[in-house]
Amino acid sequence: MEYLDIVDETGLPTGKTVSREEAHKKGILHRTAHVWVVKKHARGYDILLQKRSEEKESFPGMYDTSSAGHIPAGDKPLESALRELNEELGIPAAPCQLEYAGSFRIKYEKEFHGWPFRDNEFTSVYVYEQPVDIGALRLQASEVSEVKWFGLEAVWQEIHRSRERFCVPTDGLKVLREHLKRRQDDGRD
Repeated sequence: MEYLDIVDETGLPTGKTVSREEAHKKGILHRTAHVWVVKKHARGYDILLQKRSEEKESFPGMYDTSSAGHIPAGDKPLESALRELNEELGIPAAPCQLEYAGSFRIKYEKEFHGWPFRDNEFTSVYVYEQPVDIGALRLQASEVSEVKWFGLEAVWQEIHRSRERFCVPTDGLKVLREHLKRRQDDGRD
């Protein structure tokens, strides 16, 4: 059974833990780490999205953040981000290859597979911008059915019109867009 740190509104562990199942059953605040795999081109950025396995407990079969996962009790966000990126996509990144972009909150209640799902997360966001050959990735079949490049701005526009294909969190994509804009404004791009 996977245990998670219960955190306060700023994402700091309270010293208490909860099982992942109970956290989602009761909507208890816990931490996750998201990694956006991006590539820059003349018109902007593409983002690599994973199509969630049909067996996933939430949003099965929808395109989501490049890599994301819960942060086990006692772990740090960066180490969880690195582990998830390697487990889900087979990308063995070094800590210096992930750039911290910011954080956001996820909070919703929805029914999946006939059961209520209450999500309440404090999410740390990272960016990975190394070259990626999607044909060479080792996808974790229980989590990911495929990956595909999408234009960042096209996804941003679509999620504001429809949620048929994408379950990427709006606030997570907003953190990414603002981070990339800051880098550009600072002359780091």
